[in-house]
Amino acid sequence: MSMEPKPRAWLAHDAAQDLSWIIRLTPEEAAGFDTALAHAEAAAKPLLSMTRADFPLPAPSRAVLDRAIATTQGRWGMCLLKGFGVDRWTEAQTRLAYWGMGLHMGTARTQNRASEIINDVRDTGADYKVKGGRGYNTNAGLDFHQDSCDVVALLCRRTAKSGGTSKVVSSIALRDEVARLRPDLVSVLQQDWYHSYQGTQDPAQPPYYRCPIVGDDPDWFCARTNRKNTDAAQRDFDEVPRLSPAQREVLDLLDELMPSEKLCYSMELEQGDLQLLNNYVTLHSRTPFEDFDAPDRKRHLLRLWLAVPSSQPLPPQWEEYYGDRRAGSVRGGVRGSAITAEFLAYEERQAKDLGMAWRPWQALVTRNTASA
Repeated sequence: MSMEPKPRAWLAHDAAQDLSWIIRLTPEEAAGFDTALAHAEAAAKPLLSMTRADFPLPAPSRAVLDRAIATTQGRWGMCLLKGFGVDRWTEAQTRLAYWGMGLHMGTARTQNRASEIINDVRDTGADYKVKGGRGYNTNAGLDFHQDSCDVVALLCRRTAKSGGTSKVVSSIALRDEVARLRPDLVSVLQQDWYHSYQGTQDPAQPPYYRCPIVGDDPDWFCARTNRKNTDAAQRDFDEVPRLSPAQREVLDLLDELMPSEKLCYSMELEQGDLQLLNNYVTLHSRTPFEDFDAPDRKRHLLRLWLAVPSSQPLPPQWEEYYGDRRAGSVRGGVRGSAITAEFLAYEERQAKDLGMAWRPWQALVTRNTASA
């Protein structure tokens, strides 16, 4: 487990005044990633066949990634690492270097119904507010949410013409604000809630899952909410219990609080920035953006979902969705329907290399056993 202090609530002005969650690469640290990239290019292995040895980072570069992950598990629950050489790297080099960094930070999780391991966050003309819609391939503003893993990592390769501002909220502070304004609703957040997988589940799983919005463990805070998926479960699945008036009330209150000036910290991701967020203690969104016309100038970020060795334990109710609640375990991600033997071999090998708890995945709730 990390020796960093545990995550604590923070408000927008706290994050603006204390910038200890921002790390700027030194020239030596940045150069180490170029060295490792050259080695990985020469080896020319498929991503899922690579190990840390195929992306050999010098000690200073490796240490800065360790520090960044530790920062996500500590006070702030987030880290911004600045100064990667994406302006010098081609798109293919950026993807290879990013995967190599990920091998040093954790075990990658699959992210969508196609079971992809690196997602391109860019506008492909898709629609966000539709059945099964996902925000990463649109130019829309996104609802506050968290991703389905210990740490979500976003590497900014190119920025938009305008907009696309990243917004982050401490979910601990959000819970505290609910407790201050409506103490009667805190227990509602800890009830069973049903959410749609938006089509990203394994074929063996039901199309929805059960998970409280806030956990009840007094030692390890944990929150998970995405109203779009909660509303979709109500809309699409008659067998899911209907939301109570109190549940609707607390969702409306969260919608009101999350974008507030008090809670919401905004940051502009610049070219070469790597944003790392602990999904159990932060929520994030972004504003709509306008792109450049030229294809090679359009906004482009690369996303990794990581299970990390220093992760916290999760409440028992989280296991249905995350698959494993043990601290430092390989967990999270959405299976999708295209898991390969190569991915399964990578996952087991990477877990062993990082000393992470791992067990073969199985659906803890199946279509046959699901009962709402």
